[in-house]
Amino acid sequence: MKHPMSAPPRSPATADQLRPGDPYELSEGRLVDYLPTGRRGGRGNLVGGEVLDTDPGVESAGVDIGVSPRPGMLRAPDIAVGDIPDEPGWAAAAPPLAVEYADTGQDEAELLRKIDELLAAGTRWIWVVRLHGAPRVEVYEATGAPARKAPVRAVRAADRATSPPRPARVAYPGEALGAPGVLQNPVLVEALYDREAAHEATLRNLLQRRGYSGLDAVREEGRREERVAGLRAWVRDVCELLDIATSPERAAALDTMDEAELSALRDHLKRHRRWP
Repeated sequence: MKHPMSAPPRSPATADQLRPGDPYELSEGRLVDYLPTGRRGGRGNLVGGEVLDTDPGVESAGVDIGVSPRPGMLRAPDIAVGDIPDEPGWAAAAPPLAVEYADTGQDEAELLRKIDELLAAGTRWIWVVRLHGAPRVEVYEATGAPARKAPVRAVRAADRATSPPRPARVAYPGEALGAPGVLQNPVLVEALYDREAAHEATLRNLLQRRGYSGLDAVREEGRREERVAGLRAWVRDVCELLDIATSPERAAALDTMDEAELSALRDHLKRHRRWP
């Protein structure tokens, strides 16, 4: 539900002064414009979010969720993956995995500040999907140190101005991204922005959520069911030809037999011409 835009509070501001729908983030109490996404980024958000949300290891995911672990910080990753309660208000904990889409006109300095703040707040991986030029994903990783407390963070903010975060790696189409403990499956770079690749990954994820390893497993199950149905029909026809009574108990047993059991029954009927 959208709310009327509130008048921007004066800096330094706190997250409780902003409402869902206000076009701002907060960085150390400073208002940061948060504007609509362009066409290319919007498409990426949709298909990439679908891939991540359907991963069998993911409990929940969301788009543009406000993350506010402390009053002066409010950041909204394009995609957040983690334990996201279905409740109103800002998320108090940073997601373990966040995805940002960057296209032409991106404010690079502000993006780096956002990355740094999310990593410091507890995010373990941030994937920046670069849509302009050669498509690629920059992978930023937390160092493993615990999140810093507010007084220490105020000192470190100045340090970060001269030493912005650097990606641990840059991945290109055909390469896979991983987030152990968050995602069960690796994600191909192109699945985060290419519709066809995203649909393929989403289908795999959904099938795995239903107990299938992939589309080939579904096809094999269909073929197996056809074989089982054919064997049952063969047994019934042979019993009728040989005048073998199929009592309700035998009919019920026949309906519960698997392929191996039906094959064994078929072979027995061929050899002995009677029910075992």
